Amino acid sequence: MSGMTFISWVAAAIWILLGSYAMFTLALAFLWSRIRKPAAPAGIPDDLFITVIIPVRNEAENILFLLEDLERQTLHVNHFEVLVMDDSSTDNTTAIVRAFAEHSKAQIKLIPLPDVRTSAPKKRAIETAIGHAEGKLIVTTDGDCRAQPGWLHAIASCYLHTGAKLISSPVTFTDETSLTDHLQTVEFASLIGSGAASMAAGYPSMCNGANLSYEKETFLEVSGYAGVRHIASGDDEFLMHKIAARHPGSVHFLRHRDAIIRTAPHRNWASFYRQRKRWASKWKHYQSKTPLVLAVYIFASNFSILLAGGLACTGSISAAAFGGMLALKCIPEWLFLGSVLSFLQKKRSLAYIPVTQLCYPLYVCFFGLAAQKGQYEWKGRKLS
Repeated sequence: MSGMTFISWVAAAIWILLGSYAMFTLALAFLWSRIRKPAAPAGIPDDLFITVIIPVRNEAENILFLLEDLERQTLHVNHFEVLVMDDSSTDNTTAIVRAFAEHSKAQIKLIPLPDVRTSAPKKRAIETAIGHAEGKLIVTTDGDCRAQPGWLHAIASCYLHTGAKLISSPVTFTDETSLTDHLQTVEFASLIGSGAASMAAGYPSMCNGANLSYEKETFLEVSGYAGVRHIASGDDEFLMHKIAARHPGSVHFLRHRDAIIRTAPHRNWASFYRQRKRWASKWKHYQSKTPLVLAVYIFASNFSILLAGGLACTGSISAAAFGGMLALKCIPEWLFLGSVLSFLQKKRSLAYIPVTQLCYPLYVCFFGLAAQKGQYEWKGRKLS
């Protein structure tokens, strides 16, 4: 086979892959558009009790804001409790929680975890909390997050309306102040939107533990994190996959602005790198084939545009051909991301979609490879 014939075959393969990717992205946009805000129930029944679980380690700068948010919930305090699971914080986190709990009208409990090293501290924190939880419905978030007053009411309403076993709710960032903040917002919106669309299609792939709800009974039914406790990340997605396998059609996305959780974007490269490396490490451990296939497909699609760029730079394909390939990938992405960002009330970030699209292929390929190294870091602890 001559060199030109080989290049022609490679170019044809790229066109086919990107064409399928365009249809895939348009399908995501369609599925996202079909997710509706659930109808509000007449009222919250007296027997619905929620346990909010917050795993923390060294969150002295943030935890007070979240506790204040929880005290301001429109859902009556008789309907929920808050379990703050402290993983050997070395700052003032525990003192802040204790002081707030003493005078709070909300039911807030601080539960210290044993100072024993584990490869998956968040999983341990949540499993320990489940043993203390009195709620029928478990809601998890993180100590550096902010919740709106209607957060728990929106989740309770969705649960009552849908009968879902697991509810994934939206997460975004607080106000953006720099280019990198906006890029993170766009990238994160793609993950939230893709995960929501996959749930609407009946094949759940991604969710985020910063805003996740599930029945305590269902958690115990699927044996919690049994089989994946040794994996540093995945307290959210591995559980969702187990529940979806046991109860098909029972995983829902809550598309309601009151349910949006917000957290600060990463302000430095090191913390961003550590988090995204942990996230990317999960794909090789997926037992469900759907997210595994999607992870490989997204990697291949983004790698193909890098390959096309290389071919264009060497003159192996024309600039017009490369422009067509780029448009085939970017235009459907723009339509999808624009809709998700608008829902998240992040219209200022719309202008940063093109920049994100230029960076994203490099980003996906870089973290796809970096995740193969098996050591990670969380809150100053080395995990493997």
